[in-house]
Amino acid sequence: MGKFIIKKTPTGMFNFSLLAANKEKIAVSSQVYTTKAACKKGMESIGKHAAKCIAEDRIEDQTLKTPTAKTCPKFEIYFDKAGLFRYRLIASNGENIAMSEEGYKSKSGVLNGIKSVSVNAVDAEIIDETV
Repeated sequence: MGKFIIKKTPTGMFNFSLLAANKEKIAVSSQVYTTKAACKKGMESIGKHAAKCIAEDRIEDQTLKTPTAKTCPKFEIYFDKAGLFRYRLIASNGENIAMSEEGYKSKSGVLNGIKSVSVNAVDAEIIDETV
């Protein structure tokens, strides 16, 4: 079972990280939230959207010459500036809600990261480090 960790930013806002069962950080929030309640809604959205993306094959691979567009919600695979594979989770409303913190050397690695998010975000324990 995964764990969401809620933290406060230096500016007093909130963000989160998602840890896999092996305690490896597999996703981070792609935005900051003004309230803890909004941050928690963002975390709930990860579990709901990630599972749907896997079930409905909504993974858009932007590393291909001619990527096949997928409708939101979806995962997007892309190259970062260092040429590593990364993913981001796009919600139904088109907002980026989570992303990989680090790049992956292979496409199979990034796909495993996406699958891990879909498994670990559902019913994840929430650890609030802001209290």
